Amino acid sequence: MYLADSRGGPPARTAAPDRTGPGRRPAVPGTVLALGAVSLITDVSAEMITAVLPLYVVTALGLSPLGFGLLDGLNNGVGALVRLAGGHLADRGGRRHKVVAGLGYGLSAVCKPLLLVAHGLPAIGAVLAADRAGKGLRTAPRDAMISLATRPEHRGRAFGVHRAMDTAGALLGPLAAFAVLRIAADGYDAVFTVSGCVAVLGVLVLVLFVPARTPGTAPAPGTAARPTLRTSLALLRRPPLRRLTLCAALLGLTTVSDSFLYLLLQRGLGVPAGLFPLLPLGTAAVFLLLAVPLGALADRAGRRRLFLAGHAALLLAYGLVLAPLRGLPAVLGVLVLHGAFYAATDGVLAAATAGVVPPEQQGAGQALVGTGQALARFVCSLAFGAAWSLWDGRTALAVAAAALAAAALTATRLLRTGHPHREGTR
Repeated sequence: MYLADSRGGPPARTAAPDRTGPGRRPAVPGTVLALGAVSLITDVSAEMITAVLPLYVVTALGLSPLGFGLLDGLNNGVGALVRLAGGHLADRGGRRHKVVAGLGYGLSAVCKPLLLVAHGLPAIGAVLAADRAGKGLRTAPRDAMISLATRPEHRGRAFGVHRAMDTAGALLGPLAAFAVLRIAADGYDAVFTVSGCVAVLGVLVLVLFVPARTPGTAPAPGTAARPTLRTSLALLRRPPLRRLTLCAALLGLTTVSDSFLYLLLQRGLGVPAGLFPLLPLGTAAVFLLLAVPLGALADRAGRRRLFLAGHAALLLAYGLVLAPLRGLPAVLGVLVLHGAFYAATDGVLAAATAGVVPPEQQGAGQALVGTGQALARFVCSLAFGAAWSLWDGRTALAVAAAALAAAALTATRLLRTGHPHREGTR
């Protein structure tokens, strides 16, 4: 698997050309910081909803774990399918990554207030599907802009900075939801209203401060300016990208969603319902602290190693949930490991993807890998919800932990098949 590790050896054939010179373009360009600000604001809005949604649909609406699994699966499945279209459209239209990303942010902003009038499973599912469609549209173009604006040897760090800013929003979102629930008489409706207002602010920041084009968006000599859908899908013929996509999907099949993990913590360890929105804060805080250093470490030590190490941390988190441990230390241990998992995998996977596709197809490449992972997590959400309904939450998690261990071993062997010099398997 080629992972764009750039220290030593010739530069990657598919790397974006650095037209500004090594002394002119900073390790973390302004485009990355502007997109990080947009993601921070948008994540405040999104995580306000995420923090209360599990308890809202299970407790207030009385949905079963299987019903919630269907809703949670929509968060990944619908967005994954739209992500392919978003990446492809951004690469066509003269690299209009900002336009497509803006459409995605705008659609998600419109959906937040609609939760005020959605009360049944079909209505909530439709709103969530539209919201995830917006996320799917914006994710690949956003990551493509980060990749094209950054020198290849600094992509791990740049994605780490972006993910840290994004996670700052994830940290503030549950706090905002907690505060709104405390002071508002009709707490859930107030959360949905405030979330919508914050989402609109994120769209305005994108329009005003993110440049329309990045330094790497000019077509390379001899390349097609408007890739077709067939050429976008043909990227999977590249063995490095195919292995990367397969490994991301395989591990995604055994990654239990955050919401289910927090529900297991809340029920198993007796966390009061009023404190439930605070559980994501532990994950977000660790993610925020580790995203930049682990991204820089991935640039030096190898992105494959960090990606696999992150899933090892997730496996340890599952073990702590299943262990006969109770109290605050157990909860903190799970949240620390959960945050380390995201810091070692999220931005690292995007940085690895950036190195295995040509610059004129960055959007499509990011979409292909992200779609494979997201569809796998969609299947995992459905399967975990069904297993919880059939057995119980702890038994379902034990099965998921065993499957994750097997998937990690398989992925390790698969990644070793790449040539060490061509595919950066250090």
